[in-house]
Amino acid sequence: VAFSGPKKATFLYVITGSVIIYFINIARIAFLTMMLYHYPNQQMVLHNLIFPAIIYGTVFLLWVVWVQKFSHYKK
Repeated sequence: VAFSGPKKATFLYVITGSVIIYFINIARIAFLTMMLYHYPNQQMVLHNLIFPAIIYGTVFLLWVVWVQKFSHYKK
């Protein structure tokens, strides 16, 4: 809403972004499971810092791409 773009591009980007976030989350969970198996004493760092950063980083990058490439805000 804040950085709107063409309706078709917005709809396609929402669908594509949701799919990307979904698959990144599946990979993140699988990787978290492997890392906790190998490094169980690092649970707090892995679960509370590293892996949320992956999801938030992905969302942030998708937002930056949207603003720069697809929104009416681009310069």
